Amino acid sequence: MLKTAAALSALVLLAGAAQAQEKTLTISVYAFAQDEYKEMLYAPFEQKCGCKLVIETGNSIERLAKMEANKANPVIDMAVMSMADALQASRAGLVDKVDTAKLANFDKLYDLAKDPNADGMSVGYTFYATSIAYRTDKMKIESWADLLKPEIASHVAFPNVTTNQGPPALYMLERALGKDSPDLNEAIAAVGAKKDDIVTFYVKSSQLVQLMQQDEIWAAPIGRFSWAPFTKLGLPIGWATPKEGQTGGMNVMVVAKGSKKRDLALQFMDYWLSTEVQAKLAEKLVDSPANKEVKVSPEVAANITYGAETAASLKLIPSAVALDQRDAWLKQWNSKVGQ
Repeated sequence: MLKTAAALSALVLLAGAAQAQEKTLTISVYAFAQDEYKEMLYAPFEQKCGCKLVIETGNSIERLAKMEANKANPVIDMAVMSMADALQASRAGLVDKVDTAKLANFDKLYDLAKDPNADGMSVGYTFYATSIAYRTDKMKIESWADLLKPEIASHVAFPNVTTNQGPPALYMLERALGKDSPDLNEAIAAVGAKKDDIVTFYVKSSQLVQLMQQDEIWAAPIGRFSWAPFTKLGLPIGWATPKEGQTGGMNVMVVAKGSKKRDLALQFMDYWLSTEVQAKLAEKLVDSPANKEVKVSPEVAANITYGAETAASLKLIPSAVALDQRDAWLKQWNSKVGQ
């Protein structure tokens, strides 16, 4: 009898452990704003689904490397990354198609977020514009090419090609110079010709606020997510709307190929895309909403990438171009700019 009871207890414990394991979802995300995500996304979802989230943070290179190393037996169920990294993951066979029929909020997304790489492997949850922050009392910025004018270039910080903002800025500069080549040769050569005039080729956008405050620079291409600190400087700084348009980037969600928690991953993705959650994250300036039903205050809208008109105006670098040209861009940059 005692042995039978012990065996039953062991079975109950095993069943409980299996059930707990079944309701655990491992996600890999950026380290940014984790306190806000925990409050507005993770904790409410855990309460809603009766499950536990295991959150891993790191950059995209680390994330992709871990997914590749565990390809045969995935240890991550769902991840977020840039469009280009999602395409790289897709090419490497690391992700599965997203079953959008199971996403109740899918039709609420802006068109550019529904299938960013046109392969069905990812869904966008936030995007951002990239344009030029500039001193309105010092200059006019009507074109991306204005950054290279003699009277302006000596007051510009330009993003290094190795940064997230480097290729987008060069992409728009290429268009401003009348070219539309994926090799960006014209833009890189033009920047190289002005390399001795340009104040710095920045790697971290955080250094730009101090440079602007100290009057060392008057203009810099930046992502909208970096804009808020500039508005607090008490200086006449504007967000340019160049005639060629704005560029930017998008972060997307993917499901790891072979994940045994696929349905739970889709449930979490759908919750993240909901109007309620996207609105809360937008109000806290964490994410610009990919959900077109989100409404925010004018003050918030001024500090994020927001609205149908903005979403439609973004000229994003196709992921295939970013992946296939990355090495060539760096080689050309090192040759012409030397940074």
